[in-house]
Amino acid sequence: MGEMILFAIVGVLVGFSKGGLGGPVPVALTVPLMTFIIDPQIAVALVLPLLIFADIFALYFYWRQWDRHYIALMMAPGLIGVVLGALVLHAIDAVTLKRVIGGLTLLALAFKVASDRFASLAYQPRTWHGYFAGWASGFGSTLANVGAPPFTAYLLLQPKMTPRRFVGTTTLFFAVMNLTKVPGFIALGLFDYDRLLSIAWVFLLIPPAVLIARTLINHINQQVFELLMMVPLAVLSIYLLLFS
Repeated sequence: MGEMILFAIVGVLVGFSKGGLGGPVPVALTVPLMTFIIDPQIAVALVLPLLIFADIFALYFYWRQWDRHYIALMMAPGLIGVVLGALVLHAIDAVTLKRVIGGLTLLALAFKVASDRFASLAYQPRTWHGYFAGWASGFGSTLANVGAPPFTAYLLLQPKMTPRRFVGTTTLFFAVMNLTKVPGFIALGLFDYDRLLSIAWVFLLIPPAVLIARTLINHINQQVFELLMMVPLAVLSIYLLLFS
């Protein structure tokens, strides 16, 4: 029963995130939560189909709202990051991966806390910054679903980046990254197909969670909601990092 409740929470968090409520923070919670009941490699792989399904709704809401320049700049390095991330995910043991997930998630939180200050920095754009942001995002996304911080930080520093274009660019980039993970995860044997079939009902929770998020986004304080997500995320991350 406890496992079913946990999977239900994960499905709702994925729907909330893809519906625009809380940005990437709810998704970052999913893998740390699941590591309490299953191996971290399996947790990362199980969340992926849920993300891909939820990406369909996010793409619908932000179709063609992305910036082609930044997509082209960061896509190839991002794909390289996905490949390297999948190889590392397969190679390291469960205890080490839990600590890596905890460390990467804490780093993601630090980026999130600092992100509001990025737009005000005196910044000189460099092409390699985009390459690095794309690679780091693909790598972090593959290892622990925490690829958004470097991508977000880079976009926030760009001139004339409107909120809708920002969200649209982020949506398309990570939708492609998530699809790209599938062949590698299959080839490396990371999918637990029996367990995936056993939680197929979680997919049914995602569409209503997306719709609820789209409704709530205009009626609640986003910063307060993100803080509510960040506190347990910080606690889980510290636990994984220090006590795994």
